[in-house]
Amino acid sequence: METSELLKKVRKIEIKTRGLSSQVFSGEYHSAFKGRGMAFSEVREYTPGDDVRTIDWNVTARFNTPFVKVFEEERELSVVLLVDVSASGMFGTHKQFKQDLITELCAVVAFSASQNNDKIGVIFFSDKIEKFIPPKKGKSHVLRIIRELIEFKPENKQTNLEVALKYLTNVIKKRSVVFLVSDFFAEPNYKDALKIANKKHDVVALRIVDKTENELPNVGMIKLKDNETGKIVWADTSDKSFRKQFAVNKLKFEDELKDTFNRAGIDATEIFTHENYVKPLMNLFKNR
Repeated sequence: METSELLKKVRKIEIKTRGLSSQVFSGEYHSAFKGRGMAFSEVREYTPGDDVRTIDWNVTARFNTPFVKVFEEERELSVVLLVDVSASGMFGTHKQFKQDLITELCAVVAFSASQNNDKIGVIFFSDKIEKFIPPKKGKSHVLRIIRELIEFKPENKQTNLEVALKYLTNVIKKRSVVFLVSDFFAEPNYKDALKIANKKHDVVALRIVDKTENELPNVGMIKLKDNETGKIVWADTSDKSFRKQFAVNKLKFEDELKDTFNRAGIDATEIFTHENYVKPLMNLFKNR
């Protein structure tokens, strides 16, 4: 991609997502993701009604009048975007590809974090770790992440969530808020790794879905290609038995994924490529 074209795309995404972050998401984000606890701020003179347990006895003795310690929320967080960049992201039958939606979602989260003075980092993964950008503060850092989201080209095509989650647990030492952004089309070998990651961090799953993956259209014989494996199959979508089996498999996948999230104790939401992502994100933040 030409530099001028890339800068135009970055600017377009910045204008849209930064506005959403400041006008819509900033307050909800702040409420949904708490700081690390209460930190000492200052001392002030005791007033009737103050908790006697907060009296600072050293200062009280020095000035011969009671003083209490004042605490405030230790707000600063580290936020990590754990982003699936496998080939299934280049799928979309309504409005946009999954990868385009992922870019916007991550930009919104990044600007929301930045506006709350939190650090933001990103881990790109396929069936290996493709790239790691450590958490930092600042607008220039957010824009760097957006540039990477737009133009990054992974080396591998398939997905391994277990590898990604184990890397996260090992490389991010400080407790962080982690947005795991994926369609979750992967081998179900990551359940234990997800539980461990959520014990160390606060993991939130954003599942990216295309409408066709839930509702197979009746368009006769079609050629289907798995972008991750390259496998091609022909399917007769007018065949009732085929459509019934597709629906059964879809429900089984949904149930297993929901069970995985529940057992790991993580919050999750579905975001569709053909719908506005504001409402599901807002609901996710509010429900926390």
